[in-house]
Amino acid sequence: MKRGLKPLPDYLRPRLKLVFVGFNPGLHSARRRHYYAGPRNQFWALLFESGLVAKTMGYSQDAQLLELGMGLTDIVKRPTRGAKELRTIEIRQGARVLQRKLERYQPDAVAFVGKGVYAKFIGSKSRKVDWGFQPETIGRTRLFCLPSTSGANTSLPHAEKLEWFRKLREWLPAISR
Repeated sequence: MKRGLKPLPDYLRPRLKLVFVGFNPGLHSARRRHYYAGPRNQFWALLFESGLVAKTMGYSQDAQLLELGMGLTDIVKRPTRGAKELRTIEIRQGARVLQRKLERYQPDAVAFVGKGVYAKFIGSKSRKVDWGFQPETIGRTRLFCLPSTSGANTSLPHAEKLEWFRKLREWLPAISR
């Protein structure tokens, strides 16, 4: 772990309608002690523009998502410059820990923020991961894959990322209790 940088807390509790899962905190997020705090990260804008939240929010309000029935966590809690710095063993261990957390809290849905995040979580090297609904479940919890919101992800324009966030918003009422 980078000197002096601590893992971000999990924002989890029972009966959430949605939990967002990232790979691990970036250095900007770790320094600010908030999720998706990178200067070019589009997460908070996409959350509002898609209608998943009714008001604009910023990274400093990440804990407030719990009040809206949403949570935040990562597969690996160790902050790094990028996910490529993570070791295979810590991803595997983190995936097992995350699995247990999700089994314990049983949210209605989990949205993995990035195909790579989801592929690493399920341990798949062979199955092609697409955005949207996933065939796997964790108990009764349904899984969804969103495009990465990182500023480094330039493979999709903002409008396409927004489309997937909107599909998630439309899908949620169908699976909520």
